[in-house]
Amino acid sequence: MAFPINLKGTGMELTGAIKIYADEKVVMLEKFIDPEDTSVRADIELEKTTGHHKSGDVFRAEINLHLAGDNLRAEYTGEDLYAAIDGAKDAMARELRSRKNKHKTLEKKGGGMIKRLLRGFRSGE
Repeated sequence: MAFPINLKGTGMELTGAIKIYADEKVVMLEKFIDPEDTSVRADIELEKTTGHHKSGDVFRAEINLHLAGDNLRAEYTGEDLYAAIDGAKDAMARELRSRKNKHKTLEKKGGGMIKRLLRGFRSGE
């Protein structure tokens, strides 16, 4: 499943190497997404936050992931553009893992409730 990725650069030129790097990192998030969800779309915004500073956290990467019924956002600011992309990807991976675990927990709770309900019917016979 390859989902569409929109890449936008603000205040900087996006080279081919940067585009490829950002695409590769976001595609790695596929393993956390339901393969049957065809509505998935990713928007990546890369920005140099200041024009006159030479050091410090001057690069920002933001990933917006649009899933069926959900919009997730991760942002990271770093000293270089590649670190910012990696940080945003890691933050999005944590968000997706958390979402997946929450869904599994709800499934287990629902299954436990049904099991208790069925036990109640069996003991009432």
